[in-house]
Amino acid sequence: MKLSVVIPVYNERDTIVPVIDKVAATPFDKEIIVVDDCSSDGTREVLESLRRDGVELRVFRHEVNQGKGAALRTGFAQVRGDIVIIQDADLEYTPDDYGRLIKPIEDGMADVVFGSRFLGGTHRCHLYWHYVVNKLLTWVSNVFTNLNLSDMETCYKVFHADVARRIQIESNRFNVEPELTAKVAQLKCRVYEVPISYFGRDYSEGKKIGWRDGFQAVWSILRFNLFSDAPEPLERRRPEPRA
Repeated sequence: MKLSVVIPVYNERDTIVPVIDKVAATPFDKEIIVVDDCSSDGTREVLESLRRDGVELRVFRHEVNQGKGAALRTGFAQVRGDIVIIQDADLEYTPDDYGRLIKPIEDGMADVVFGSRFLGGTHRCHLYWHYVVNKLLTWVSNVFTNLNLSDMETCYKVFHADVARRIQIESNRFNVEPELTAKVAQLKCRVYEVPISYFGRDYSEGKKIGWRDGFQAVWSILRFNLFSDAPEPLERRRPEPRA
């Protein structure tokens, strides 16, 4: 199955090339779709000159900064593969985990896979209050979606392409995470979680998400679970694997 790796990027001049190189080195048939959300730190120039022989790499650019959700909306519209993986551009998540992320979909068990930072993978121990807020937001989301996720805010959300094509992303910023989770639940997808490694940054290293995004996430959980038109559930479900 071909992977479509969608990488939203904003002002990640120092990490975008290592991330692309790590993705390119994974042993899968794949395309890499990079969406530069109007970077102003030299990321644009790096991407304009970037070439990787033997790798299907396409770069798109926003002329106005809009946010992660808007970048994913642009990237999802360009997908040609069978499985869609969201990859951040900051080296907090490693493509070494792709094998375990896509396996439940390849095996026919899942439509969507979340990579959880809280299920036992290697992770950096810091930013305790971020951890608390993440767990709280996940709990609130689970109340409305009836999913028992451990990490709703994770970057690593992996979709069968049939699911990705059904999701119309409306959020422009980081609140895309609860939106995607709500819509996956409304589609009645089979959702699995797998443990992943997490090499978190702090603000001195370029971390961008802040406390305002937490409030936006709460509003988005309410909005997309209670006040938005739900997408129709998947019409045709792939059969569960035989025992």
